Amino acid sequence: MPNTFMPPLCWPGGGLGLMSGKGPGGWAAHNARMDPRRRFMFRPSAAQRAVQRPPGALAEAAFERRCTRCDACVKACPPQVIRRGDGGFPEMHFAQAGCDACGACVRACEPGALQAPAVFEGWVARFSAACLAQRGVECRVCGEACDARAIRFPPRLGQVAQPVLTQEACTGCGACVGGCPTQAISMARG
Repeated sequence: MPNTFMPPLCWPGGGLGLMSGKGPGGWAAHNARMDPRRRFMFRPSAAQRAVQRPPGALAEAAFERRCTRCDACVKACPPQVIRRGDGGFPEMHFAQAGCDACGACVRACEPGALQAPAVFEGWVARFSAACLAQRGVECRVCGEACDARAIRFPPRLGQVAQPVLTQEACTGCGACVGGCPTQAISMARG
């Protein structure tokens, strides 16, 4: 005889329907009514997930206190690499271009959350295992995009040259990120 016992808190097919008072399918209806603007509460805070702010940004806590989320820096950015991120705070997105450090965002920031000089302190490029050169395919797109010459490809006898980052030379501008055909480059705290 098969075991037909089911704990009283479970519905056939799984779930804790009785415990919540929602019955089968109740969670789906509940989640459909969830306000998507509240999803930010379930994400890690920007301080926990290392978000790259526009150049000249104050320390994260001071930046969040000063920034009014007015989007003035977003509108002022000529290469359009500053975008509104979680919580409405500006973040850098290098998918299409890199930051040329023109300072337009700093000049547009009236509350003073961005201050001169317009630099990214402590941010450097990181290469993942998806890098074509690390997989044995000749590619030097990131090195060609780097105006600071922080990425170089020293020759290797009988092998594909590998990217080598000089952290001291990296400006954190993100010019190498958008050009990577495999999206193997990201910016991280150095």
